[in-house]
Amino acid sequence: MISCQTQAERWEMIEPFEISREVITAQPVLLVRLSDGHGHTGQAEAAGVDYDGETPQTLAAQIDRVAPRLHDAITGQDLLALLPAGGARNALDCALWDLHAKQSGLPVWQAAGLPAPQPVTTAFTIGLGDEATTRRKAREARAYPLIKLKVDAQRHLDMVRWVREEHPGARLVVDANQGWTLDLLKDLCPKLARLGVEMVEQPLPRGSDALLDGFKAALPLAADESCTDLASLKTLVGRYQFINIKLDKCGGLTEALAMAADARELGLGLMVGNMCGTSLAMAPAFLLAQQCQYVDLDGPLLQTLDRDCPMVYRNGVIDPPLPALWG
Repeated sequence: MISCQTQAERWEMIEPFEISREVITAQPVLLVRLSDGHGHTGQAEAAGVDYDGETPQTLAAQIDRVAPRLHDAITGQDLLALLPAGGARNALDCALWDLHAKQSGLPVWQAAGLPAPQPVTTAFTIGLGDEATTRRKAREARAYPLIKLKVDAQRHLDMVRWVREEHPGARLVVDANQGWTLDLLKDLCPKLARLGVEMVEQPLPRGSDALLDGFKAALPLAADESCTDLASLKTLVGRYQFINIKLDKCGGLTEALAMAADARELGLGLMVGNMCGTSLAMAPAFLLAQQCQYVDLDGPLLQTLDRDCPMVYRNGVIDPPLPALWG
């Protein structure tokens, strides 16, 4: 049998991080370790989906209920039947990938039939803020070529202008986190396009995606909160041009890789995102990032501390994780 240990943790942010629905001062996560009877241990981290009510405590409770069924031959496909999409399955799935890598000596990318991972460029995220704060953060981020800017229904064009003035060479995407109406989206898209914004992420509340039927936006739209797991993909076709796959939403790397394959067949572009967290949460998502046009794996850059053997970030470029961390 495989033994399972869970530990709730809290990682402090460098400064408060504001999006349209909340302000984050620390990121709670659940650390999961799976061990076999031969001294091998795999680990993973999940934050869960906070807007669906997930916490480290609810994730741990879900994992406790299925822990007795974690036999030595269990696979990621087996986990799909044990748990729904979400943070608990993500933690178990990614810890299982790591455990199998430690047992076999075969890196996860090779076991998954993927090419050897190469460095990728991540977006650096600037949260909502006043003009002075936004300009300061933009200046501090001048080394990062891709900026993701959080916006809401009141703070949008001005924030883009401030960032553009302080970091004129940056590629820009904006993320409304469900904070806009269709009328506001229609009004802002052409103006954002003129300011050089490349993409708008999750403009409308999830569940209202049908409002986008027939709408021809001046910019590509990406589904985040509306994109959960494999089952959600067909509802996004024709409404969005990109999907943001997050392992905490879809329930792990196993499902994420399947989503990426199906999304490509459906003509959807790929983005990989994060729910904040340490390098341990970014490491499995880094393998998915190899296939993505947009990468948003900057969680550790927003926090005061990171794991031992952290992923290396150099001006927005992320190196592959060390096996001592994951995979």
